[in-house]
Amino acid sequence: MSKNLEILYRRALSQGSPDLLQLWFRSEVLDAYRGRDGYSIIRSNSAGRIKKDGGWSLDFGIADNDRLIHASWGDLVSRLPESERAHWAEQAIAPELSDNFLQMQMAPGSCFDDGDIRPW
Repeated sequence: MSKNLEILYRRALSQGSPDLLQLWFRSEVLDAYRGRDGYSIIRSNSAGRIKKDGGWSLDFGIADNDRLIHASWGDLVSRLPESERAHWAEQAIAPELSDNFLQMQMAPGSCFDDGDIRPW
């Protein structure tokens, strides 16, 4: 883990605020806006911005040789219009996660048969 990511997580956890936490997306999420009237995408080597003329804009980081982008949770919920969020959710990625755990998080109190309980 990078030192900056560690600092970001420490800050988010100590302040009890997820605003800085990063969400990851395939860079193809931007394809829907390339060449589309009223939209522009600019970038440097490590960061970029998508902007709708007269509307919203969103800054993002660029990683993994342009294959991934990431943006803060706070910016995604405050800057990205609700009408665009499903598109971004379709392109979301994460390291391999426990699907059963995610189901448990979405349905608190539910019972899941996930094998025998054992010490770690």
